[in-house]
Amino acid sequence: MELLDGKKVSNQIKEEIATEVVKIKERGEKVPHLAAVLVGNDGASLTYVGSKVRSCKKIGFESTLIQMPSTTSELELLRKIDELNQDNDIDGFIVQLPLPDQIDTQKVIMAIDPDKDVDGFHPTNFGKMALDMSTFIPATPFGILELLERYKVDTKGKHTVVIGRSHIVGRPMSILMSRKGWPGNSTVTLTHSHTQNIEQIVSQADIVISALGVPNFLKAEMVKEGAVVIDVGITRVPDDSRERGYYITGDVDFENVSKKASFITPVPGGVGPMTIAMLLKNTLLARERHRSRG
Repeated sequence: MELLDGKKVSNQIKEEIATEVVKIKERGEKVPHLAAVLVGNDGASLTYVGSKVRSCKKIGFESTLIQMPSTTSELELLRKIDELNQDNDIDGFIVQLPLPDQIDTQKVIMAIDPDKDVDGFHPTNFGKMALDMSTFIPATPFGILELLERYKVDTKGKHTVVIGRSHIVGRPMSILMSRKGWPGNSTVTLTHSHTQNIEQIVSQADIVISALGVPNFLKAEMVKEGAVVIDVGITRVPDDSRERGYYITGDVDFENVSKKASFITPVPGGVGPMTIAMLLKNTLLARERHRSRG
């Protein structure tokens, strides 16, 4: 069993980007600028956005954090997005999800300029991804592809089973794993909460990508010997015996599944750090895109 170490690979990617930023500065050019909009004070979102801001600083990016109260109206948020769309100093920005109930998430995603949509959620970018065109790939799927590539995991002709069909991970992952090229060229089965005989389907998989958000859903008896297991799930499980009052776990029963897997991602330290690294990579791509258009 080999660990797909997202922490290690994400640090390598950040170093590569930092080297690129040094060259940009030496040429006297503007460094990439990422903005993040956070509405409300959701604990997990605060942690995640804080991590993005720290990563920007570390690699030499400019970063802007815009915090708005949980009472923010949809109109106020849309105005802020319009401001960011018009701001030539900002190369890319994200609106941290989930949003409060009074705001229509789809409307917000649609309002973001596709050329600044470094999360890759806008229908224009999603459509380009589905058609194999150059675009921003959503950060988490992009991170999974990068892990598979850097660890030289063979995907050609393999049976990939994706568990979960969210627009952020499951659905894009199913498209990307079946595309021509590498990582890709695999035969994909997309499963979800209404899939019958899910255990039987998963047991036939060469590659399992679980993005369900159900702690320890994937058990050793569901996985065939030598399978590649990617755990995207990340759940805070309350635990009073711990200082934080919770512990973080994934969709996979890591202890037992790791004994059968050929490659496996840990939680934490697997897909999570890769998501932030690829968001930074998308921001660098956004800067290049803006420059090429003058």
